Amino acid sequence: MASFPHPGSVTVCEINRDLITAQSLSDDRAQETYGKILGMVFSPVSFEAGPGSLEENEAQESGDKGLVERKGLVATLQGMFADSLKQILRPIDGSEVCLMCKVSLLSEIDLQRVSWHQGKHIIAFISGANQVSIRDYEDKDEKEPCLLTSDSQRSVKALEWRPNGGKSISVACWGGICIWTASYPGNMALVRSGGSSLRGSLSRGSGARWILVDFLRCQNDEQISALSWSPCGRYLASASYDSSSFTIWDVSQGAGTPIRRGLGGISMLKWSPTGDYFFASRFDGTFCLWETNTWTSEPWSLSTGSGSVTGALWDPEGRFILISFSKSLTLGSVHFSSKPPSLDAHLLPVELPELASMTGSEGIKKIAWDASGERLVVSYKGGDENYKGLIAIYDIRRTPIVSASLVGFIRGPGENPEALSLSFHDKFKQGPLLSVCWSTGFCCTYPLIFR
Repeated sequence: MASFPHPGSVTVCEINRDLITAQSLSDDRAQETYGKILGMVFSPVSFEAGPGSLEENEAQESGDKGLVERKGLVATLQGMFADSLKQILRPIDGSEVCLMCKVSLLSEIDLQRVSWHQGKHIIAFISGANQVSIRDYEDKDEKEPCLLTSDSQRSVKALEWRPNGGKSISVACWGGICIWTASYPGNMALVRSGGSSLRGSLSRGSGARWILVDFLRCQNDEQISALSWSPCGRYLASASYDSSSFTIWDVSQGAGTPIRRGLGGISMLKWSPTGDYFFASRFDGTFCLWETNTWTSEPWSLSTGSGSVTGALWDPEGRFILISFSKSLTLGSVHFSSKPPSLDAHLLPVELPELASMTGSEGIKKIAWDASGERLVVSYKGGDENYKGLIAIYDIRRTPIVSASLVGFIRGPGENPEALSLSFHDKFKQGPLLSVCWSTGFCCTYPLIFR
């Protein structure tokens, strides 16, 4: 039986498929449940959910600029799956979506707005229109989050920690990408030689000092809205919703190479865990799969529509990618038929029947998948009074094909909470560690303990 959090309660953690709840956010309750198992408590981090906040930013994107009717978007997955479970993807020709439509659709895309450091207990999330908050749970003296702000960091849309880069994080904003690095006495962060004149900006906070070591400026002063690091941490891919290309940056050199293939407005970028493949989606619901040896690609669409791509997640081995859509409660699982650099692929459905039968929703908003491949979380559009604003959590099996079993639902704090962003800690040793930024002004972390 799936766990359901009753109205007025908040979720604390999972213990062996049972989602533990409490009457309110409390470190004492967290200590009683998972703290004694993990030896630490992940206190919620608050941020201002008001004027100038991330929530207001979301409302502007989906409201003020969302009056343009979306036309020509791909509609639903159901017809595609009626024919065959192994339907082959087919190439498509490009079609444009107007700029206003792209801006309005940003609120549907699973932009990387919260991110865990790969090797440490440090979380970063967008806590305002122009700022990023960082909470270091390993620093016992740091009680308040550190705020990253700079005159060059305007209209923040996404962020991602740099793999194998120490404490270094990239932030997508207007006109380019801010690269921040933690600095300590005797181990000062170095600004890139020949880098931007915006160097030396400092964060506010009680812990480490964060220095803006570089600003990777895009050529056309565009709003950067998508980021993805290569697994080695040398290259950073970026894109704008108003551009027909994406850029691969050699970050140490500060040099960017545009990849132009007439893609139209790009909504999302995802590098595979092995670095062999690369995913880029468009606002019209189509996407490209690239192999990174020669940077060749195949554009694909589904034979019938499902809405825009709202999320894309690689499996831990980089063998396939899960894709969610705005007008469907079925995920698509794109599997490669042979080893890199082959781009031959086929599509299988991953059914989530409980979302339709229990929630009354008609589409998926955001998804997150833990690095072990065993827990998948899904936020969905709308839903009836009992299920609106909840997050569904699934137990995932990947052999012989991907299948999902509903564990239960997560309820956030405050009145009418909605999930703004989801992220798993990739290398938390004790099991999946999920963080959610809620519209009510809290970034909450949920340990999922089932071993």
